[in-house]
Amino acid sequence: MRSRLGRPERAISVGAKPGDRQQKLELSVPIEDTSKSVALFGATDTHLRLIRAAFDVRLTARDGAIHLSGEPDAVRKAADTILVMQQRLRTGRELSGRDVEAVIAEASRAAATVAGDSLDALANGSRITPKTEGQKSYVEAMFQHTLTFCLGPAGTGKTYLAVAVAVTMLKRRQIGRIVLVRPAVEAGEKLGYLPGDIQAKVNPYLRPLLDALNDMMGFDQIKRLMENDIIEVIPLAFMRGRTLNRAVIILDEAQNATVSQMLMFMTRLGADSTMIIAGDDSQTDLGPGQRSGVQDAVKRLARVKDVAVIRLEHSDIVRHPLVQRIVQAYDTRDRS
Repeated sequence: MRSRLGRPERAISVGAKPGDRQQKLELSVPIEDTSKSVALFGATDTHLRLIRAAFDVRLTARDGAIHLSGEPDAVRKAADTILVMQQRLRTGRELSGRDVEAVIAEASRAAATVAGDSLDALANGSRITPKTEGQKSYVEAMFQHTLTFCLGPAGTGKTYLAVAVAVTMLKRRQIGRIVLVRPAVEAGEKLGYLPGDIQAKVNPYLRPLLDALNDMMGFDQIKRLMENDIIEVIPLAFMRGRTLNRAVIILDEAQNATVSQMLMFMTRLGADSTMIIAGDDSQTDLGPGQRSGVQDAVKRLARVKDVAVIRLEHSDIVRHPLVQRIVQAYDTRDRS
């Protein structure tokens, strides 16, 4: 059974009195850059001591991670504090005792009331959170199901939130790698006219996935993870014959996958993996007579156990407000 929060957590019972067994939580936060451990921990571990005292948690650093245990809410706030501290160091800023106290105060004020508010992915120093009820349902579904379909118009955060969940699960060591996949289908233009070899030709199609990733990780970190095959960004056609274990596998622009491609993609799912399929089924770039694989899959699998289908609406669009009006205008015209 997946944790509701999707964390690599272990609940343990402590307490001397029978019938008075209190749930505790153990959680590990990976140290992103061990060369900055001294800056993260503080002189003579003063920063770690501040966190320990503020949240009343047990805290040890070993094996490239900070290990926390204590009351579940306190452990999660302490983990959030460490994540923000690491984000600050990643951007080249210093970390003083006052800075740590400010981060602790912010974490103490944060109220993560639903799973959708509990992402460990950060963008521009702030934790990524879903902005609408639809987005919260989407994030919860990704944590709670092995396969999640998300359908909705442009700007609803389908891809961005999927990448944020993948980054969160990687940071929590719930999975070992992230595989980002996209069909290389032309939107009215021919792929062959692009310059360069096949990799250069498909790179523009994969760019949106990389853009989302770049918001959440530093360039050097992404480069290192890609070189170590922990993050992979590939065209859908390159997925044939593979089995992916302990991975988050995201298919973006799924409306441009054919029925046979969709079946091929879904059967790549290996042990302890999570698969997310996102697309806008109102628009497809497939040729005449070709059925969209995501529409077919949703009809077939909507009632299958451990499969979630989330549909986001115009009210879930979180880009510039004008995007919502543009999408609504086109939908209205198409219906008339």
